[in-house]
Amino acid sequence: MNIKILSRNTDLYSTKRLVEAAEKRKHNVEVIDHLKCDLVIERRKPSIVYKGEVLSDTDAIIPRIGASVTFYGTAVVRQFEMMGAFTTVDSEALVRSRDKLRSLQVLSRAKIGLPKTVFTNYSRETESVIKQVGGTPLVIKLLEGTQGLGVVLAETKNAAKSVIEAFNGLKARVIVQEFIKEAKGADIRAFVVDGHVVGAMKRQGKEGEFRSNLHQGGSAEVIELSDEEEIAAVKAAKAMRLGVAGVDMLQSSRGPLILEVNSSPGLEGIERATGKDIAKTIIRFIEKHV
Repeated sequence: MNIKILSRNTDLYSTKRLVEAAEKRKHNVEVIDHLKCDLVIERRKPSIVYKGEVLSDTDAIIPRIGASVTFYGTAVVRQFEMMGAFTTVDSEALVRSRDKLRSLQVLSRAKIGLPKTVFTNYSRETESVIKQVGGTPLVIKLLEGTQGLGVVLAETKNAAKSVIEAFNGLKARVIVQEFIKEAKGADIRAFVVDGHVVGAMKRQGKEGEFRSNLHQGGSAEVIELSDEEEIAAVKAAKAMRLGVAGVDMLQSSRGPLILEVNSSPGLEGIERATGKDIAKTIIRFIEKHV
């Protein structure tokens, strides 16, 4: 099978592991920088030109598209789809997952547990917004933020008003969410492949830090999900129509609450925490469907 991995950096852990897993299973694998692809759009024969050569005979692709290049990266994925290649992440699902507000609306429609969230059009009624999520402390998130960046914990009403008004003044879109105190600065990342949880880890923020992202210095350990948590993770990935997904959730007194569904989840943290060969599972997912 001919597999293309869409990645801008061949040295990234996730990219290297996927190459290793594909080669071990005797597939032809190539890493393609999606930003260097030229898309040729015509009636009967859409094609992709990469470094002066037409890419042909691609059976499957594994998109590793960074948030900052979602627009062009998605266009490349869509072009491969038009050429008949299987993709582990559908182009429409990729777009949907990168829109935090739309994602929450999709999950809400699927009746999946979520932290109470408020989004406004730069409203000056900040006290009303704070009241709607149950008061302070509360969490304020930039819609464009990734890896824990652009996330603020406001512990008092005055602090919350100041941060919301500052973001509004900068015309920066934010969502305001209730703070789940019982989570104690930890969240769960469930890795879902083809409708099954294949690994899960609990990420704990460093002391004094409520964000649990590993990029922010958090730590991770393997965790056994409850039935309710596993069902929530699978249901969230299905609602977002993602074959491969990293589902982030909080443990709360009212059950698991989904924070985000990531369409390009990293492999390093989950593989090291669980000791599982997640890359191999992704390659086997491709083999099943191609």
